[in-house]
Amino acid sequence: MVSMIVGEKGKGKTKHLLDKVNNEIKSVAGNIVYLDKSTKHMYELNNKIRLINVPEYMVTNCDEFLGFICGIISQDHDIQQMYFDSFLKIACLEDADMSTTISKLEKISENFNVDFILSVSKNEAELPDSVKKDIIVSL
Repeated sequence: MVSMIVGEKGKGKTKHLLDKVNNEIKSVAGNIVYLDKSTKHMYELNNKIRLINVPEYMVTNCDEFLGFICGIISQDHDIQQMYFDSFLKIACLEDADMSTTISKLEKISENFNVDFILSVSKNEAELPDSVKKDIIVSL
C-alpha cells in the first residue's frame, strides 16, 4: 500500500509523518525504516526506527531511488513499513511526474508486503489524478 500526506512546504507534513511512525512502532510486528533528506529528525524518532539519510548514498535519479529501496528491502525481510519524508526531493522527482514512480512503489509494496507512507510537498490539486486515491492527509 502507498499512502501520502500532501500539502505545501511548511504546512506540517513532517509532524504528521513523525507522529504516525512513532505511534505505529508500538503496534507493528516487523521493522520500520524512515528515509529523509537529512538526520535532522533523528531525536524525534523512536530508537527502534531505522533512519536513513538518503543523500549520503548519492542517489541522483528516480530509478536509482527505486533500486535503493529494493536494496533496503532485500537486506531485511522483516520490514513492514517505510516512511519517506520529503519524498519528491529524496526520489529526485521535484520537477517530474510522480505517477510512474508511485505505480512502481505499489508493485514493490505488493511483492514484498511493505507499506510506503510518503510526505509530498504539493497541494492535492497539483497531483496527477492517478495518485489522488493514495492521499490520507491533505494539508
